Amino acid sequence: MAENTGSKGRITASEYSAKSFAISLMVLCLAGTAAWFGYIQIFTKGLERLPTKVCDRAVERDLVIRTLPRTRTAEEGSSKRHEGEDLTFSCHVYTSADSILSGMARVEDASTQQWLNHYGASTDGDAVRVSAVGVEALAQLDSGSGISSVYVPCVPRGSRAKEANESYAIITEASVIGDGRASGAALRQAVTDFAYQLTQHTYELAECRDPRTLPDKLPRYEDDK
Repeated sequence: MAENTGSKGRITASEYSAKSFAISLMVLCLAGTAAWFGYIQIFTKGLERLPTKVCDRAVERDLVIRTLPRTRTAEEGSSKRHEGEDLTFSCHVYTSADSILSGMARVEDASTQQWLNHYGASTDGDAVRVSAVGVEALAQLDSGSGISSVYVPCVPRGSRAKEANESYAIITEASVIGDGRASGAALRQAVTDFAYQLTQHTYELAECRDPRTLPDKLPRYEDDK
């Protein structure tokens, strides 16, 4: 009887050791998962902690997330200067990963052709272009920063069309400084979408005469090929 009791004791101890090992392994897995989750939340969710819309509610946060890489912290800001034909509106998003998304929209006295000539000269014609309902957009093909520009005719409040040498318009330029979340066509499209949202916001600020209904979004560059 004593031997049987000892045998049962040894089996129980073995089972106990196995259970202890399993529990320890489970605890380690849970701790590792918690640590990884904590790392993700603390060191990579900086953009997700921005307001739903940034830069005076001009730009959707999801678009910023699509454009910039993951980061520990991020901050956004905007600036509106002057009125009428001198109006400018700028927006930036800075990250602790040293990536910056920035853009400026301004009222200018320039025709569509002058705008195209300017960007054609600066890119040697190496750009993609789309248009919709009088709105023009283009992006450089040879740029790692996704440099993009949008052109929308607009005679701002307090001005008259005949006062312009050419024609009044809102012209926006945007780019990424540092690394983007994507590259190539994806980055160009994201930066152009950012520029267009700035343009839409500035169009409202300018209180353009005989305003048109701007499209919710521009055609995709790939759709124009």
